Amino acid sequence: MMCVPNRLAALRQKMAENGIDAYLVPTDDFHSSEYVGDYFKCRTFLTGFTGSAGTALIMQDGAWLWTDGRYFLQAQEELKDSTVTLMKMGEEGVPTIGQFVAEHLKEGQVLGFDGRCMTAGKGERFARILAKNQASVMVSKDGSPLDLAGEIWEERPALSCEKVWSLDIQYSGKERAEKLKDLRAQMEQHRCSYHILTAIDDIAWLLNLRGNDIACNPVFLSYLVVTPEEVLLFAQPKAFDEEIVRSLEADGVFLKEYNDVYSYVRTIPEKSRVLLDSTSVNYTIWTSLGHVVRVESSNPTMLSKAVKNAVEMEHMRQAHIKDGVAVTRFMYWLKKRMAAYDPADPETELSAADKLLHLRMEQEGFLDLSFETIAAYGPHGAVVHYSPTQETDIPLEAKSFLLVDSGGQYLEGTTDITRTFACGPLTEEEKEYYTRVLRGNLNLAAARFKYGATGMAFDYLARGPLWEIGKDYNHGTGHGVGFLLNVHEAPNSFSYKAMQGRRTPCVFEEGMVTSDEPGFYLEGKFGVRCENLLLCVEAEKNEYGRFMRFETLTMVPWDLDAVDPDLLSEEEKKLLNEYHAQVWEKISPYLEGEEKEWLKEATRAI
Repeated sequence: MMCVPNRLAALRQKMAENGIDAYLVPTDDFHSSEYVGDYFKCRTFLTGFTGSAGTALIMQDGAWLWTDGRYFLQAQEELKDSTVTLMKMGEEGVPTIGQFVAEHLKEGQVLGFDGRCMTAGKGERFARILAKNQASVMVSKDGSPLDLAGEIWEERPALSCEKVWSLDIQYSGKERAEKLKDLRAQMEQHRCSYHILTAIDDIAWLLNLRGNDIACNPVFLSYLVVTPEEVLLFAQPKAFDEEIVRSLEADGVFLKEYNDVYSYVRTIPEKSRVLLDSTSVNYTIWTSLGHVVRVESSNPTMLSKAVKNAVEMEHMRQAHIKDGVAVTRFMYWLKKRMAAYDPADPETELSAADKLLHLRMEQEGFLDLSFETIAAYGPHGAVVHYSPTQETDIPLEAKSFLLVDSGGQYLEGTTDITRTFACGPLTEEEKEYYTRVLRGNLNLAAARFKYGATGMAFDYLARGPLWEIGKDYNHGTGHGVGFLLNVHEAPNSFSYKAMQGRRTPCVFEEGMVTSDEPGFYLEGKFGVRCENLLLCVEAEKNEYGRFMRFETLTMVPWDLDAVDPDLLSEEEKKLLNEYHAQVWEKISPYLEGEEKEWLKEATRAI
């Protein structure tokens, strides 16, 4: 098996053969998915970096990897001996990829990438940047995609083709035909006769179908073209059984071969108005549509999917009760194990993650994890997206923190929760930062706001307890969460900075589910993160307007062993006690004996 430097050498040879001076390798699949199947992990294959976000650039005299603050420590470790230089996005003095390309590619030189793995918006930006230098972009050769990584990847995994299944109306709350009718009405508003949809979570939601082509994300590889008369679903036919095909056809949806979308889009009549989103549709499809009128807008399905209907909201509440039982039982198990700590027979990060998985599997309707479990003890907690492996697994000791960020996919919905557990006595420093992070979580969850506010309005509530002592965390405070779909879902989020690639900040609507997850990380020591999911609901309407609030979905105790009550205001103590009263009310009926007695103490008022 080739090591990373040898793979880069082989890639550089292919670049020379194709007249390419720089080759760009993003994380994306053909659908701009956040997480990708094994077939698409070209960036990992070429660099060794396994994080879910990052872009590699390879030239003859060097290789560079850009990633964000969640992955700095992880990338630093994984890129050792790779000859790949880490570029810490957002840090002072670190150029963006665009700035770097503009500086290094000169007249006549060529930047290559697989246009199927680059969004149209990013591809267009690179083309404009290079045009200023009289340089150019290459995304295909002799009509074939420029997949140079694939050409040297001898044991590349096959393209996933898992079975597709139907999500019953009792869970979706809205029929496929009704969703398609709503979508066509929005197409009419744009005066468009075609809509091209490539975001696979949007397609799964729209068609009330689910799959398993990406680990932990119940989606299937597909493209969709909607016209006033029919819907063409470009997917892998062998993933669909006859009953689903007949059901689709009854609603005017016809199955086509997955890769035929590229030849089809070139047959759309000239000057047709085509609705598409340049932040998600890939560059190859975009550049194949030069003969039509491209009407650029966010996919209408993105907002429709984010605003959960009444059936979805009620099921999400049910999913969080089930998940709350599992995680609460895990907390009891962990506390009991650490109280009887035996260095000769320790639990480890992996054994803790495995225990939590088995407790979730006991819940009716559990399907899968919603992402790979982060179980990070002590210094590993400072690596924001650390997940234990056989090589990195370490034992838990009766001190410091175990940070567990995890979630489940249930028939009733998707969960995402982070708890930071005290494994034993804590230092004053550990308690202070835990309490400050918890304060941020509680204050954000308690927000009441006038309708029309965006996530930028709330972020200070979560960061304030850290900002007041000159500290911060290097990630967003919250992201949208899907309904039995992706655990990270646009467009709602909590962030004081405008999200890159978003056209306008998202107004919070009733039915949106968003994570509330401030954190703090001390390299080499520990990490703290406190995360619940919040459901946006209406509070009241009066002479001043319409007001909104958040309902906390997640129901698991905070670790009172890690709290310094002296750092909490009276209002924050009230919020903590009210939350714990809810946890007791909703979770205790599912526990018995010692577990139930323990929960009573764990949710005591302070």
